[in-house]
Amino acid sequence: MINRSPLHPTRLRWVALLMALASLSACAPLVLGTAVGSAFMATDRRTSGTQLEDQGIELKAANRVREVLGERGHVSINAYNRQVLVTGEVPTEEDKAAVGNAISRTDTVTGVVNELLVGVNSSLSTRSSDLLIASKVKATFIDARDIFANAFDIVVDRGDVYLLGLVTEREAQRAAELAASIRGVNRVIKVLQIISEDELARKLPRQP
Repeated sequence: MINRSPLHPTRLRWVALLMALASLSACAPLVLGTAVGSAFMATDRRTSGTQLEDQGIELKAANRVREVLGERGHVSINAYNRQVLVTGEVPTEEDKAAVGNAISRTDTVTGVVNELLVGVNSSLSTRSSDLLIASKVKATFIDARDIFANAFDIVVDRGDVYLLGLVTEREAQRAAELAASIRGVNRVIKVLQIISEDELARKLPRQP
């Protein structure tokens, strides 16, 4: 299954994703990460070039994973600022290592966080629950007044919440606290790239 995980969704976008998931009847092994529309690219802290590069990384990494894994397992690939998070399930430790090595050889990838579980593929009900948790985390971020929701990419796998983004230490801690407060969340894993408050100020849009 090639499924684009939510990067900068509004509440309506999340509802659409939930409806799309509910309509699934089968799932192939491979899952890709983000698809970014032009309306959302403007609020991303990455440059537009880096956003496009991350999408290219996901496609190239997916091809490499297919070469080494075939139809075995269920692998989700999410690239953010040239760093790749890999989640899902594979049959063996050898498969897990092969997937990580294949992705690390993809052009411009600077790091791989390999969170693959060795075991059977997750069920559709588990993936539905994960998507619901992700929507709740995103909604909580949107409602919070002290962080920028669009600064975070949220990936949920088996109840574990992974946070990606270019954020300050203050934002990272606050987001982790908010995510951990959501019912059904097992762990919050910060796969974040920390920037200074000065760097954040330079990235924020200038007020007219």
